[in-house]
Amino acid sequence: MTSNLLQAQDPSLEKGLNLWDLMQQGGWAMYPLGLCSLLSLFLVFHSYRETHLRKFQNEMEAKRLPPTLAKRDLSRASGILSSSGTVLARAMLEALSRAKPELPNANKEKIEESLAESLEKEENTIGQWINYLNVVATVAPMIGLLGTVSGMIGAFQTISSGGMGRPELLAGDIGEALITTATGLVIGIPAMIAYFIFRNRLSNRMIEISQAATHFVDYLSGDIPYTENKESL
Repeated sequence: MTSNLLQAQDPSLEKGLNLWDLMQQGGWAMYPLGLCSLLSLFLVFHSYRETHLRKFQNEMEAKRLPPTLAKRDLSRASGILSSSGTVLARAMLEALSRAKPELPNANKEKIEESLAESLEKEENTIGQWINYLNVVATVAPMIGLLGTVSGMIGAFQTISSGGMGRPELLAGDIGEALITTATGLVIGIPAMIAYFIFRNRLSNRMIEISQAATHFVDYLSGDIPYTENKESL
């Protein structure tokens, strides 16, 4: 009986709330939360693309660089790296500028120092986008909590103005408090999970190309002799 009366007074209870109704009931906090949601989706897509393996190294480098570096043909090696455009290629290209083929070890120490600096710079450039996911994961629940506080303040103001005996007047404020909290968590939890996934993915990629770059430098310095039947890295 009571349920039928409520549905007669508020038709939305019978058909249920749609997304727009929830946003309206959530109040002002739903707008920044919506922006956080869109930003999170963009960052996930961008981080996935930027941490894809093809962005870090390719087969052409693995096949063509070892014999070229073993012969200390820096001009040809630079041409191969320039046409590649991967993270490994950019780091190696900058490191080879410190090479001196006339020396027995081709100035290996300076090359390795430059390589380490270049790889760190590349990691920071990619990692800043992943770090923004952590910002979203932190800020979204806080905005939701702020919306909750705002809703509870509104509920207490309604009570103080004489709405204690009419609970339907509190529904909007309580709805705002609950919806914003839930929305903030729904945005923040996946963003935090995505942050750790892409952070680990970037770390693994950097370890792989760091090992590959070290082998390339060893070919150049002569520490690893190149043979035609040697397996590609």
